[in-house]
Amino acid sequence: MSTAPTTPRSGPADSVAAGTPGPGTEHPSGPGSESRHARRFGLPIAIALVTGNIIGGGIFLLPASVARYGTISLVAFGILTVGAIALALVFGRLANRHPQTGGPYVYAREAFGDFAGFLAAWAYWATTWVSNAALAVAAVGYLDVLIPLHGSKTATICAALVLQWLPALANLAGTRYVGAVQIVSTVLKFVPLLLVAIGGFFTFDSANLGPFHAEGHSAVGAVSAAAAILLFSYLGVESAAVSAGEVRDPRRNVGRATVLGTLAAAFLYLLTTLSVFGTVPHERLVTTDAPFTDSVNLMFGGSWGGTAVACMALVSMVGALNGWTLLSAQTPYAAARDGLFPKVFTRKRRGVPTVGVVVTVVLASLLTVYNYTSGTQRVFESLVLITTFTATVPYLLSAAAQLYFLLSGHSERVDRARLIRDIVLALTAFGFSLWLVAGSGHTAVYQGVLFLFAGVPVYAWMAARRRRAGETGAGE
Repeated sequence: MSTAPTTPRSGPADSVAAGTPGPGTEHPSGPGSESRHARRFGLPIAIALVTGNIIGGGIFLLPASVARYGTISLVAFGILTVGAIALALVFGRLANRHPQTGGPYVYAREAFGDFAGFLAAWAYWATTWVSNAALAVAAVGYLDVLIPLHGSKTATICAALVLQWLPALANLAGTRYVGAVQIVSTVLKFVPLLLVAIGGFFTFDSANLGPFHAEGHSAVGAVSAAAAILLFSYLGVESAAVSAGEVRDPRRNVGRATVLGTLAAAFLYLLTTLSVFGTVPHERLVTTDAPFTDSVNLMFGGSWGGTAVACMALVSMVGALNGWTLLSAQTPYAAARDGLFPKVFTRKRRGVPTVGVVVTVVLASLLTVYNYTSGTQRVFESLVLITTFTATVPYLLSAAAQLYFLLSGHSERVDRARLIRDIVLALTAFGFSLWLVAGSGHTAVYQGVLFLFAGVPVYAWMAARRRRAGETGAGE
């Protein structure tokens, strides 16, 4: 097990600074460096990656989920947005220092050594493929509105697998196609949701808002309860940082994409929730399973809201699956380059770590099939709950890494005011991440810790292989 280095670890970041391509800079700069299928992401695609990964399917249930706490839940949204923006700014600072693929894995390893880096990579990788399975299962529910599956288990399983493999095939086709799908899906999800948000203001009725906070809850209690539900709405804020090696001018663009993408998602969350609050009567909203459907029907009349919302949800989830599939391959790729994951994960084609994509989609597919054939969703739901904890582990380690760099003097020399500001940002991001852990619940934390440390034998195996390889090289 490695201990935290007393001096900055040499490697990819130093190579970049020196102008020599390192492990995190797979694409050389200059004309002709990008193939027809593998292209680095510009700022718009990087923003779309962040926004698209943050906004999945949960947005279509959020208004009903928090309505029972009253409109004070919008205050919780505001508080969480501040924490998410602080985390986004921290990722931007870290990406400026270490602008290579891997994001949280790179930061944790650089600050605290190989074992911390491995835990960040293991937790993040597990989160991505379990979350992809959950997204596919949720998407099938919306697909059933458009194409009735008539309760057929075989048809349902096939539909779920198709929804996973189509984004995977787009990834295997190359980063050029990943970016194109992400831009199109983000526009297709953002525009109709924005129209719903704007439409709501023309039919907004303050009488529909209900109480400021629900009876039986103090103002602080209502905010905390609503925040516990909303906490995971911002997972995905790290998307551009994880793919930094695929972003043009990452020192400049990763931070901007992270902040702008998070702000865009927060803006859409807040507007759509307020719109639904103001169009659906409160007593109806707290009991509905389809708040957006009810809102669209009330705004525009008719009963076509279910179809419209199903289309929006499908586009939103397919876009999220596309982005998360890429991220699911990037972290093990970065860890494999450093010898902390099996070397096979370093294989790349058309700018995409192909083995990581295939392994991830296969694992997610197996979990999906198991979900439908086991006769119970208990195991599947438990795994999803576990990922709400494992997703926050890389956040905590990243915020702690930023504090380490700032307090140890390993950051770039800055004036005292900026140093204090960055420390406050890092502490805010750490507190936000800790809040995410607390919000996941005791059971999820307990099971998540077990799941996290299940990866320790893998680390032991890889560390032993590296040691043997080093001794063999020294002997020669």
